[in-house]
Amino acid sequence: MVEKILKNAFDKYYEAPIEAWKYFLSLCEQVDYQKKEVIKQANTRERYGYFLLEGAVGMFVWKKEHFICLDLIIEHNFFGDEGSLFSGEASPMEIKALEKSSVLRISKSNIDLLRQTPMGAILFSIGDRNAFVEKEKQQIELMTQTAEKRYSNLLENRPELIQRISQKDISSYLGISTQSLSRIRKKLGG
Repeated sequence: MVEKILKNAFDKYYEAPIEAWKYFLSLCEQVDYQKKEVIKQANTRERYGYFLLEGAVGMFVWKKEHFICLDLIIEHNFFGDEGSLFSGEASPMEIKALEKSSVLRISKSNIDLLRQTPMGAILFSIGDRNAFVEKEKQQIELMTQTAEKRYSNLLENRPELIQRISQKDISSYLGISTQSLSRIRKKLGG
């Protein structure tokens, strides 16, 4: 069943055969995390890539006196500190469970093994390209849109985040204070 979840999550980018996902799954292990448990510590080297089966996680970096949220992920999505994973260097990114979460994790050595297969090479190429496009879009919105517009987009495109993630983490993700988020929510009724 898990291979079907993986396939369904990726089919919007590329429809790989179920056998590819069975092989991917055979290279993974399932790990459960409690709410607020750290999946990857800041200033360490990432050793895994992840797929979120259930729950929510956040990706954070330390700035001055607090963590700021770079991304929010809910179930049926891939995530990880890819810069650290592929460079082999430590990074300031911390990944934390925001809800009780169940993840598949695949080691760097198994990723390398998978990338050596023809289908694995295709999947990683397409996955990397789409992750880059989505992250670039997020950065452009952060730099060019008002906080109100970013929140409105979040309400429209990812309403489940607003229902499940703390106001503190949502405001950090949007690049605003919790007070500003409260004012925007009152104004927009969200």
